[in-house]
Amino acid sequence: MIKPPSGPAPLLRHLPAVDDLKRRAPLADLALPEATASAVARRIIATVRAAVLADEVADETAIGSAVESETARWLHVLTGPLLRRVHNGLGVMLHTNAGRAPLPAASIDAIATNARGYCNLEFSLETGQRSSRHDHLRDLLCLLTGAEDAMIVNNGAAAVLLALHAIAAGRPVVVSRGELVEIGGGFRVPEVMAAAGTDLVEVGTTNRTHLRDYEQAIARANDADRPIAALLQVHRSNFEIRGFTATPDFGALADLAHRNDVPLLVDLGSGAFEPPERFGLGAEPTVAALVAAGADLVTFSGDKLVGGPQAGIVVGRSDAVRRLASAPMARAVRVDTLVIASLEPVLRSWARGRARDELPAMAALALPIADVHQRAEAINETLRARLGPAWTFAVVEAPARVGGGTQPLAEVPSAWLQIGHGALSTDRLESMLRRRDEPIIARAKGRHLLLDVRSLIAGSGGDDLATVIGDALADVAARVGPI
Repeated sequence: MIKPPSGPAPLLRHLPAVDDLKRRAPLADLALPEATASAVARRIIATVRAAVLADEVADETAIGSAVESETARWLHVLTGPLLRRVHNGLGVMLHTNAGRAPLPAASIDAIATNARGYCNLEFSLETGQRSSRHDHLRDLLCLLTGAEDAMIVNNGAAAVLLALHAIAAGRPVVVSRGELVEIGGGFRVPEVMAAAGTDLVEVGTTNRTHLRDYEQAIARANDADRPIAALLQVHRSNFEIRGFTATPDFGALADLAHRNDVPLLVDLGSGAFEPPERFGLGAEPTVAALVAAGADLVTFSGDKLVGGPQAGIVVGRSDAVRRLASAPMARAVRVDTLVIASLEPVLRSWARGRARDELPAMAALALPIADVHQRAEAINETLRARLGPAWTFAVVEAPARVGGGTQPLAEVPSAWLQIGHGALSTDRLESMLRRRDEPIIARAKGRHLLLDVRSLIAGSGGDDLATVIGDALADVAARVGPI
């Protein structure tokens, strides 16, 4: 008796043909253009073929399931949405993976208004001539920081890259060893400096850098007839050094830089227009304080303590900012209409002293713990009354974090909803809430699910949280059935 051939090759005969697949429901129901339908069918078949060849699909039935699964994935790609709103119950207020700071209503309205048609992005309504997109926010930023000039780019890393490239390309830049940080995604300060075309000059040690270290670096460079192009100070956005440490006084460092005609650049990371202590956070200098103390350029993010959209903000001396704006790289990192439109109301909230009322992340950070606890108890009682005895609910107190590369050890007191279900493991409950059309992201801990109420409030957008969570849990219960 001859045995049938084994291995993946014979299974490939069971893959559907392109013409057959694109005419099957549900792909055919989309009524795609012929070329698009063929391209999608080919991609589905190629994915399943690769799975067969990798021995991930073992038989004809599994091929059918794999084709069905991959077709469903492409239906989602074609019909969306791919980017979805989530309810952040993780206790991280500026969660990088969840989009950082939620935008205020005024920013959302500004995005809608300016996206609906044309706008005066680079068109002067006074002269009828071309203008600069940097003009729109310059006055507000200079008012908030005391700087002579300002401009916006697409994120904080781009702001540092542009500043280094425009000010110091092909020349040495001095940085303390204790500030050679690595931010999220593996981007490192030395690599950013190399990409900007500058040469790194390290001074000091990991934990102690003195003013004399900068003085000696400047002197050695002058002796070598290769003067220092800039001093760069980098905010330790995601770690702290404690114990036997030393950092030179910023005013003294600025004086040293200016006496030697060397620009002082500061990457402040998160940035702050008001002292963070007013929001229950640790102390750190504001942008205005660094400008007043002698920084030539300060760069910081728009979506951290500023509470706006992703952007890199640059403020400082007018001659230095002009060098950045005129650099060819500036065009590659410039922002579009929607970033400017959404950042404008945020800056105006700070300028008018209304940030803690109008900016969701700032308002949630400033909310007294007693108010957070009261909200948590109210949600808890509503859920207890609405859902059956299969569920268990409690309120526990634990800290939340700021996140987003902002004050790495800073915590704010918060209240968490503790949720359990008799027929569901914590991991399955977490997964079911995360996979909803409007996901709720929670922490699984032991036999319970934890939802931080402070971070939920920040992203609620005015929604009633008891209703949002109650609807989600009722949906879970309906799918699980009675116990």
